[in-house]
Amino acid sequence: MSRSFHLRAVVALFASMTAVAQNSPGNNRSGEQMDGPSCAGLPQWFMRSPAHTCSNAELHAWLGEIRHWRAEYRIRIGANGDSYEKPELAWTLSSFVQPQMMVHDRFFFDASTGRYTIDRYLDDVDHRYGGIDSVLVWPTYPNIGIDDRNQYDLFHDLPGGVPGIKSFVEEFHKRGVRVLFPTMLWDQGTHEAGKPDAEALAEQLVAVNADGINGDTLQGVPYTFRAAADALHHPLALEPELGPGSEEMLNWNTMTWGYWKYDFVPTISRYKWLEPRHMVHISNRWAHDHTDDLQFAFFNGTGFESWENVWGIWNQLTPRDAEALRRTALIERFNKPLLVSSDWEPHVGMQQFGVFASKWPGKDSTLWTIVNRNSYPVNGRQLTIPHAEGMHYYDLWNGTELKPEREDRRDTLTFPLEANGFGAVLATSSAGADLDGLLHKMQTLSAKPLSSFSHQWVALPQEVKPIATTKLPVGSPAGMSLVSATDFLFRVNGVEIEGTNDEGVDVQYSGEASPRRFHELKIHIPAFWMDTYPVTNSDFKKFLDATNYHPKDDQNFLRDWKNGNYPPEWQDKPVTWVSLEDARAYAGWAGKRLPHEWEWQYAAQAKDHRDYPWGNEWVPANAPAPDKGRIELPPSDVHAHPEGASPFGVQDLVGNVWQWTDEWTDQHTRAAILRGGSHYQPTGSQWYFPQAYKLSQHGKYLLMAPSLDRSASIGFRCVMDAAQ
Repeated sequence: MSRSFHLRAVVALFASMTAVAQNSPGNNRSGEQMDGPSCAGLPQWFMRSPAHTCSNAELHAWLGEIRHWRAEYRIRIGANGDSYEKPELAWTLSSFVQPQMMVHDRFFFDASTGRYTIDRYLDDVDHRYGGIDSVLVWPTYPNIGIDDRNQYDLFHDLPGGVPGIKSFVEEFHKRGVRVLFPTMLWDQGTHEAGKPDAEALAEQLVAVNADGINGDTLQGVPYTFRAAADALHHPLALEPELGPGSEEMLNWNTMTWGYWKYDFVPTISRYKWLEPRHMVHISNRWAHDHTDDLQFAFFNGTGFESWENVWGIWNQLTPRDAEALRRTALIERFNKPLLVSSDWEPHVGMQQFGVFASKWPGKDSTLWTIVNRNSYPVNGRQLTIPHAEGMHYYDLWNGTELKPEREDRRDTLTFPLEANGFGAVLATSSAGADLDGLLHKMQTLSAKPLSSFSHQWVALPQEVKPIATTKLPVGSPAGMSLVSATDFLFRVNGVEIEGTNDEGVDVQYSGEASPRRFHELKIHIPAFWMDTYPVTNSDFKKFLDATNYHPKDDQNFLRDWKNGNYPPEWQDKPVTWVSLEDARAYAGWAGKRLPHEWEWQYAAQAKDHRDYPWGNEWVPANAPAPDKGRIELPPSDVHAHPEGASPFGVQDLVGNVWQWTDEWTDQHTRAAILRGGSHYQPTGSQWYFPQAYKLSQHGKYLLMAPSLDRSASIGFRCVMDAAQ
């Protein structure tokens, strides 16, 4: 930039101020924040009266400089309003609350009835935090990569396929909620889509009447996606996860996510400053306290990513955060025309130390969005502005009209602010019934201050689905190995890619106060019989012939079979493309059951806690060779690696197909624990479902419906209880 700044510190505001993080979905630099005026920063607090951190002259000079920068930079990037002015995308300007929603959420889909439950999902978020404006529906990661289905296949495998998806999109629309789906350009290791990603996704989303695209890990959704959607006469909103790699992308990316660093003084959204109609959703998915997120969003007139189901890990908003979101969103939605004002003035002068405000001027009204960054209440004189005849002032947060104190042609407004709280003032000469309605709502809500709501975060408890015992066999059942009773030290950890060791990750065994990744438990395991080999195609064919079993949800059932039979020479390969429900049906017919995970591990590991069934060193010949292609090859025959047996003689435990064991549930998510890993290992991305060959590791596989749950890489084996 050729022109120097009057306030030198402003130069630094264009650099990224977010914390350094790994290149993962949701953990990246955004380059999204700009500092406020240098006189508002910490060093100045010790050199001037705290009540007057910045003079009006300093604020005016700083505002002029950043306005000049904006005008110049908009020329540099060829800024135009084409995307923002499309009627089909007008909703993006006021999409203030948007969750990322896993399709596996039990409030979204009822597995017992096989039906989408959109009203239940929306009623819940309405009740807890005032509802949403758009929703990002997520059907892919973290399960993607367990087999060779790509992101488009997983979309089509949702219950009901395209007609079912279109129906739930319509249900969201009936409730005024717009619907986005993700694109994951890193998915280049599963099978090829056969056409460019932009075309494949645009065709898919147009077919279901969706509204937008979220670009997972992307620094801007490429223009090809804009062109592909426009070519189908169905403009889609584009929303990259990260800040655009170049500001030119703001011309067609009308929304972004923001990952922000928080200081005492609120920073300014760079992208909203450049284009006031641009919507930023501040995202901080692992945080248990969203005070900073909500305050910075409100100060900037931007949105919030109310993401609670994080890859099946439930991180619910605390009651205080939920109530703060309800109230800020009410105010933002009411004032949405003002919050896109090109005359936005961030950091207007306030009377009290630690209180910061943005001013949003309009034709007949002006809004101030205010945050108290102090950890104590601040009452009294807050805002002094030039007197204007016929103007009325309203404390929107508390739902009351303010009576200004006039002095020297200036009006001073007095109102209370809670500790780490919010405020909003509306100046207008044209109040009406809509404003009266908002004031009534806010007055009712403010009767209960935010401080009265709990700010304590609590992990959601989980339960394992009970498994009934079997009848005892007479003699030694054919094809099974006896596993003796023991007191077993069960040590295992989940291999989830994200979540570190946060409370709530993985599962919760009996005796544990909450879910966590690492587990060590002493468990008494009665004697049992375990299938020496996984259930094969020929075994499963006998079950079908005997029972005529056919699942209600039959999408992908035995997908690699033809005309009711398995391919030639596949009789000894483990059966796959069977859901957990299909496996249980087979086990019941056979007089058996599925194993508990600790039984599976003990049968594989014995009491010496070896890393692999055969010992502590990986021996490639004892398991199938990894399959790293884009099209998954068939599994090996179950008896192909006899040297891989466990101390109890159980075979084919590791590296051929994953094996179903326990099902875990909490209020929002179902998941199965898979054991043993598989031969299929797509390459090119660290985000594919991780392997768990070591016997001290397990995979957590999110469950939704059989159509989506079935996989080419998941099989099963059964157990029977034994005489003690």
